[in-house]
Amino acid sequence: MDALKNDRFLRALLRQPVDATPVWMMRQAGRYLPEYRATRSKAGNFLNLCKTPELACEVTLQPLIRFDLDAAILFSDILTIPDAMGLGLHFAEGEGPHFHHPVKTAADVKKLAVPDIHATLQYVMDAVSLIRRELHGRVPLIGFSGSPWTLATYMVEGGGSKEFSKVKGMLYEDPNSMHQLLDVVARSVSAYLNAQIEAGAQAVMIFDTWGGALTTRDYQTFSLNYMQQIIAELKREQAGRPIPVVIFSKGGCQWLEMQAQIGADCLGLDWTMDIGLARSRVGNHVALQGNMDPTVLYASPQRIRDEVGFILKSYGAGSGHVFNLGHGIQQNVNPEHAKVFIDAVHELSGIYHK
Repeated sequence: MDALKNDRFLRALLRQPVDATPVWMMRQAGRYLPEYRATRSKAGNFLNLCKTPELACEVTLQPLIRFDLDAAILFSDILTIPDAMGLGLHFAEGEGPHFHHPVKTAADVKKLAVPDIHATLQYVMDAVSLIRRELHGRVPLIGFSGSPWTLATYMVEGGGSKEFSKVKGMLYEDPNSMHQLLDVVARSVSAYLNAQIEAGAQAVMIFDTWGGALTTRDYQTFSLNYMQQIIAELKREQAGRPIPVVIFSKGGCQWLEMQAQIGADCLGLDWTMDIGLARSRVGNHVALQGNMDPTVLYASPQRIRDEVGFILKSYGAGSGHVFNLGHGIQQNVNPEHAKVFIDAVHELSGIYHK
C-alpha cells in the first residue's frame, strides 16, 4: 500500500496537531452527484452497486475527484450484515430497504448466527482493498457499520420505521430476546469491521442512526453498551498505525458524557448541539466530528461560508475537530455548494491551528 500523503483526518481523530481542520461528508458518494447517478444506472439497482467491488470503488472515488476532501468512506450499505444473516434484503423503488424474512419472534432470534464474513461479505472486503489501491495514499479510507440497535430496528420492523413499534415492543415485552439479538449483531459487527481493517480501512465508524429514538436508560442498555462491546473487540492497530473509531448517535447529543467513556476516539454530532458546548462537556477525552446542518448547503455560498466560520469559532483553537455535516448530504444539493463548504473549512480553519 502507498504511504499516506494526507493524514490530517487521522491526526485530528487522535487529537494530534494539524495544519487545518479536516473535512469529509456523510453520504459524500451519493445521489446529489450526477456521476453517481450514472454509475448507479449502469449497475441496474442499488444492491448491485454495493455488491460489485469495481462499481463501489468507482463511486467511492467520485467525490474525491471533485472536492478537496480529507477522507474517503467505503461505499456500501449498513444493512449488509442482516442480509448476510439470511433476512433477504431488497430495495423497493421509492420505499427504501425491506427484508423478506424479518425477525418477529424469540424463535426467529434464536435462529440467528454470526455469519461467515468472508463467505457472505467478501464483496465488501474486495471493495475496501480495491479502493485502498486506487487511492494511492491520497487520503485515508473509512470503513463502517451500523450499530447493533440501528440494525435491529430494520431487522425487526422489516424495513424503515417512524414509530419503531415492533422493535420497541420486543425491547419492552421480551428484553431477553432483544439482548440476544443485539449480542449476535454486535459480534457480527466486530468481525465485519475487523475484516474491513484487515482489508485496508484506516479508521472505522459506527452509525447509530436510531439511537436517539430511545429513552436515556434504554439508550445505555440497548445501544451504547453494545457499541462498547464492539469497540472492545476491534483491532486498534494495523501495519503499525492506530485505527481510530468514531461513533455517531443521531439525536443522541444529550448523552455525550456517556458516549465519551466507551473507548471511541471520536463522537459524531448532529446539528442540534453547539460544538463548543459539546467540547466543554467531553473535555479532552475524545475528538468531535460535525456538525453543520445539511440544509445549509441549499443557502448561498456566502451563507455557507458564514456557517462554517461560526462552527469553527465555536469549537475554537486546537486539534480534535473533524468537520462534517450533522447528517448525510441531501440528494438535491448543488455539488458546487458542497465544494464551497469543503473549501471554506480549509480556508477558514488555519487560524485555529497555529
